[in-house]
Amino acid sequence: MNKEGQRWLGTALLVASAIAYSSAGFYTRLIQVDVWTVLFWRGVFGGLFLAGMVVWRERGRTVQAVRAIGATGLVIAVCSAVATVCFISAMRLGSVADVLVIDATIPFFVAGIAWLLIGEREDKVTLCATLIALAGVVVMARPAISQGRITGDLLALVMAILMATAMVLIRGKRQVSMLPAVGLSAFLCALIVLPFAHPLDVSAADLALLGLFGATQFGLGLLLLALGTPLVSATRGALLGVLQTPLGTLWVWLAFAEAPAVATLIGGGIVMLAVVADVVLPRHHGSVTQPG
Repeated sequence: MNKEGQRWLGTALLVASAIAYSSAGFYTRLIQVDVWTVLFWRGVFGGLFLAGMVVWRERGRTVQAVRAIGATGLVIAVCSAVATVCFISAMRLGSVADVLVIDATIPFFVAGIAWLLIGEREDKVTLCATLIALAGVVVMARPAISQGRITGDLLALVMAILMATAMVLIRGKRQVSMLPAVGLSAFLCALIVLPFAHPLDVSAADLALLGLFGATQFGLGLLLLALGTPLVSATRGALLGVLQTPLGTLWVWLAFAEAPAVATLIGGGIVMLAVVADVVLPRHHGSVTQPG
């Protein structure tokens, strides 16, 4: 497949990843379990889903595939797992609006870290689209942005930096499948929250929903992220991930009739337009400086 074909395939995979991730609000409305227990089972089921995918893809080379991720894969796993815990903790300790805005800055962190670590410089179209998408998230969150919740904001900032680092490392090691690394991150996330969770205090119905949550939202989202990130620039990958913010609102609206505010609709529309513009606008050949 040529580079243009890879770019479109990577874009499609990452849009699908954002769609999978955006179902989090839908599942959390259905599951009546404390957040730490949800995170534990989500990590377990997501990890099992990804482990199954690794075994299926690699056939008799599963052990070799796991070893191939090396130290970089372990760093990716730790960054992704800790970022997930930081994100949930930030939502509990801070304002959801603040966290969403900080989450939308991930593409900017990606652009800077990609330049420093792997020498990839993003083109102006994607950087401008990222700025517009950030503005859209600010419009969505502006009515609820709080003041003084510094702990939650700091945790959200740590989350953004860790996720940006993980995405850049996946991109930098694009010749090696990092699927085992993201699978490991799911299990690691479950291990981190285990001391605070109550995994046995779950009904059969909730456990079934948690299985779907872990497999279709977390596991599938990570799978598509791991497959798509190596095929596009790191910053574009992060920009496509911002789609999960307006999409998550849409699913809850459709499923539970929780009508979003006007600001949410306007901001979500801005995000969608920014992403579409980045995908369809022409750019000069070689406008992205590829990593070495």
